[in-house]
Amino acid sequence: MATLTTHCNLSTNNFDQHRKVFEFFLSNRRFNRVNVFQRRCGGGTCVRSRILLESKTNSRIYCTSNISSTEEKQVRKCAPVLESGLLNTVDNGEWKAVPDMWKYAAETYGDRTALVDPYHNPPTKLTYKQLKQEILEFCEGLRVVGLKTDEKIALYADNSCRWLVADQGIMATGAINVVRGTRSSVEELLQIYIHSDSVALVVDTPELLNRISETFISRAAIRFIILLWGEKSSLNSTVLEGVSVFNYKEVIDIGQDSHRLNSHAEGRHHTYEAINSDDVATLMYTSGTTGNPKGVMLTHRNLLHQMRSLGDIVPADSGERFLSMLPPWHAYERAAEYFTFPCGVEQIYTNIKNFKEDLRRYQPHYIISVPLIYETLYSGIQKQISTSSTARRLIALTLLKISFLYMEMKRICEGKFLTSNTKPGSILVSMMDCLWARIIATLLWPLHVLGQKLVYQKIQSAIGISKAGVSGGGSLPLHVDRFFEAIGLKLQNGYGLTEASPVVAARRPSCNVLGTTGHPLKHTDFKIVDSESAEDLPAGSKGIVKVRGPQVMKGYYKNPSATKEAVDEFGWLNTGDIGWIAPTHSRGRSRNCGGMIVLEGRAKDTIVLSTGENVEPSELEEAAMRSKLIQQIVVIGQDQRRLGAVIVPNKDELVLLNDAAAKLSKEKITNLLDKEVRKWTSECSFQIGPILVVEEPFTIDSGLMTPTMKIRRDRVLAKYSDQIASLFK
Repeated sequence: MATLTTHCNLSTNNFDQHRKVFEFFLSNRRFNRVNVFQRRCGGGTCVRSRILLESKTNSRIYCTSNISSTEEKQVRKCAPVLESGLLNTVDNGEWKAVPDMWKYAAETYGDRTALVDPYHNPPTKLTYKQLKQEILEFCEGLRVVGLKTDEKIALYADNSCRWLVADQGIMATGAINVVRGTRSSVEELLQIYIHSDSVALVVDTPELLNRISETFISRAAIRFIILLWGEKSSLNSTVLEGVSVFNYKEVIDIGQDSHRLNSHAEGRHHTYEAINSDDVATLMYTSGTTGNPKGVMLTHRNLLHQMRSLGDIVPADSGERFLSMLPPWHAYERAAEYFTFPCGVEQIYTNIKNFKEDLRRYQPHYIISVPLIYETLYSGIQKQISTSSTARRLIALTLLKISFLYMEMKRICEGKFLTSNTKPGSILVSMMDCLWARIIATLLWPLHVLGQKLVYQKIQSAIGISKAGVSGGGSLPLHVDRFFEAIGLKLQNGYGLTEASPVVAARRPSCNVLGTTGHPLKHTDFKIVDSESAEDLPAGSKGIVKVRGPQVMKGYYKNPSATKEAVDEFGWLNTGDIGWIAPTHSRGRSRNCGGMIVLEGRAKDTIVLSTGENVEPSELEEAAMRSKLIQQIVVIGQDQRRLGAVIVPNKDELVLLNDAAAKLSKEKITNLLDKEVRKWTSECSFQIGPILVVEEPFTIDSGLMTPTMKIRRDRVLAKYSDQIASLFK
């Protein structure tokens, strides 16, 4: 590559205008890009401006000029361990910012594979050394193109290796990324961009940028745009005229060039300060099932707490494989990635389309996902059993029933059978209870082992998870929990919310009690308060869950009133969830459950009937979802005398049930679903009355589900308000 260096005598002392002088090179298409760098000359009274022009023939021209200046050096921030050389301080190895982990990871795991991203173009495989270097180059590229410390930059993209590099590169500059997925509406993305005071935009693909560009360009100020995947030739150039657009490789190249030009500390035009642990690292807008999104400010300290605490939940070892499919702007996936990489794992990116195939192909040690994924696996297994021969089906179902009972007796023996009783039974009763459970378990054990050999090992092999699945981000149905326990596949349930970075409690591998979300994380406190008086309640009493710890957010961005409502003066975060804390007993079937957190629904979801009775819809919905004929359900009945439900039927199962399902009238389908609802909810405290059957599933695209796949109750009620009103008449 030929390099020509010329000295440019420019009359202006304004560095930004120097860049504009060279923009004409781009306008006549003779050059691919212009990069401008600054270095301070000796004595600090002059600034050397260096402009890189890269032509389409791969030749590079460097133009330099000396500019007299009396301006003070610009202050930048950096991750104190990752870029310790910029601070001229001794690296003590203590992480103060999230990106600090990459220096440790690169030095410890070096050429070991960090991530595999097979479904993007180009497919990517990076070692820990390569990943650290790419993050550093992206970080420096951002500084050069104009991102300043503490500024906000919107990152609208889905799960990929480049999302991770962009996320960490932004954090390493001391800037704040504002994250969201690509399936959100244009208006929602614009609202978040404007409310967050973002100055620039990082987007996933040309398709997304083309979808949002016209609205954004006309209504928001955008300093520059970075395209993570795809080519700029696919963009709508007319709409984007006048806006600086860089692709991913250009930002990396700019960072590389800047590192070469600034390889020596002397003459550097910037001074660097260390990122503080209490600096905001990211803004995460809660999807919420009601109301407008709120910007949760999470600091580096918040996220570092997760990285230091989750090892108790997932004891990951170097070289183990993790399958990643959740959106990384989901706080749960994000915390999981931050925790696992310093453990030296190999992360494999997948998607919904390839998920089941990748489970078999990669045989991951762990997957960290939402309950919907485990429900989908459960439904697939149940469908496979139901469509097998009569003999096979009978054997599988019989052995499963035996294993359910065996595991229940085993839990009683081990003191891991959940109960809300505040007082344990007498010593004699407890001893007899344990003895009886041990006898039953001993008798059932040979049949359980037979089930393992005949049925469960095949299921485990098909699923491919060798150590554990970790569930969070929603309520894990008990029947799914029990099923995976019975077949010998460990499911660990956790609890968290975006405002707490997100994990606050989770089940440990050694104490995995069904029906709970486990013990609190390190340095995390829980209490239950009365919903009306706000008085503290004893263990075993149901009320509003409050949590306090280092992971609790700094607050909602530009929303002090909402912050004050969510977090009190003593640091207690009101989760809005209803739950209780398992009592501590020294004996009995729940002797090892003390202190575990049990959730029973959302306070805001509570339905108040005209009779004055309060109903938690989640219990009924979870029970009804066990029916193969029900795809989705929302229990309704606010201010009515009885409950009802809006149901989306599972059309595939209806076809299997009746070959003539296509000819079934809506009335017959309603009757079938009504029987199913009554069957599966018969043991619940309340019963569901009239049902409304709708054909259109609740989806993210229709606006009836949040980006984290939770049903938006208020929008379902609004959409079908007329039919619901008629239903109760």
